[in-house]
Amino acid sequence: MSALYMLFGTLIALGVLVTFHEFGHFWVARRCGVKVLRFSIGFGLPLFSWRDRLDTEYVIAAIPLGGYVKMLDEREAEVPPELLGQAFNRKSLGQRAAIVAAGPVANFILALLFFWVIALLGSQQVRPVVGEIAPASPAALAGLQPGEEFLAVNGEPTGDWSAVNLQLVRHLGESTTLELTLRQPDSSLEVQRPLAVKNWLKGAEDPDPISALGIVPWRPTISSVISELDPAGPAAAAGLQAGDRLLALDGEDVSDWQKLVARVRDLPGKTVALTFERSGQVEQMQVHLSAKAEGGQFAGYLGAGVTAPEWPADMLREVSYGPLEAIGQALGKTWAMSVLTLDSLKKMLLGELSVKNLSGPITIAKVAGATAESGLGEFLNFLAYLSISLGVLNLLPVPILDGGHLMFYLVEWVRGRPLSERLQALGMQMGIALVVALMVLALVNDVGRL
Repeated sequence: MSALYMLFGTLIALGVLVTFHEFGHFWVARRCGVKVLRFSIGFGLPLFSWRDRLDTEYVIAAIPLGGYVKMLDEREAEVPPELLGQAFNRKSLGQRAAIVAAGPVANFILALLFFWVIALLGSQQVRPVVGEIAPASPAALAGLQPGEEFLAVNGEPTGDWSAVNLQLVRHLGESTTLELTLRQPDSSLEVQRPLAVKNWLKGAEDPDPISALGIVPWRPTISSVISELDPAGPAAAAGLQAGDRLLALDGEDVSDWQKLVARVRDLPGKTVALTFERSGQVEQMQVHLSAKAEGGQFAGYLGAGVTAPEWPADMLREVSYGPLEAIGQALGKTWAMSVLTLDSLKKMLLGELSVKNLSGPITIAKVAGATAESGLGEFLNFLAYLSISLGVLNLLPVPILDGGHLMFYLVEWVRGRPLSERLQALGMQMGIALVVALMVLALVNDVGRL
């Protein structure tokens, strides 16, 4: 079933985002009087095609990794005299810039729409309450205590752990002081706790800001009673059964499932002594843990699962907005994610953020499948983030991208005439080389994560 979610999630994600992006170019081109020859979703062999009354050909092609809008242009082919007024290159500088910018702008509008729908649908949030603090960690040095609830980071409200994580991610690679606003346990008293970081997680691969500060979010205790087994996993091979209650691993108490998971992850390929209870009898067996690749490292794997407990009602909050309130929420989130995306790219260039965090089509497919399986809200959230990334990347001043064309138009506006075709062609070649290099890097990162 997960493979089907991945397939359909990816196709829907790419189909919707690419179609909307290209429709932005198409819609503004039509409004500016430019003749559109072809509107294609995908590349390569056309699977379906049809024409409208203005003789525009619409194509759905075999390779769903992008799309394009082909317009009438004297630089690409000879144009009949009667159609010269509809050629893209004959339009004013402002009209050409508007047509080019319309694609990325459409992506931001789409993200805004998705965030608006998410705000209308509402969501259930887990209160960001601290569970444990690691000794001698940055959080411990700042005085954070178990039971305190995050209210804001640097003045930005944090309604749940994802909001806390988002605010922390904005400061990766920096030397700064995080101003944390927290509510003390069983009280309405708010406290301010400054937390200093230096070159925080600079160059780290797959950074986890919350755990890096030494914070373990509060969670209900998960009983380590096995409810499912991987038939090919170490637990099943050793003879563990559903219903067994795991008590200790190498003599250390693991009655809390999360403790067991943490211990197992640290022991890839090791043989451990598991103490468990079955039908009222306490027994012990040797289990050889397997090793699974995870983020460029190996983690121990037991191959057993448990049933998640219910969360206490006082740890959850229902959040939803009316149609007008939702617009403000959507605008704020679209702006915040756009700035974060641009800032992350800057930090990658400066070496403050590892380029291994750059993701390609394989990671996108995996996340598309996982979010589609999780529900409509999660999938729409993923689509919004991806649409913003597509919009920001396309606005970068790299020849071949929309931002590169806009850069050429800016030069044309300043000089009063366009750059020579030779210089533009050279810029395009450099842009193609850069984009291909980034695609290869992203694909290598994806394969490494596998």
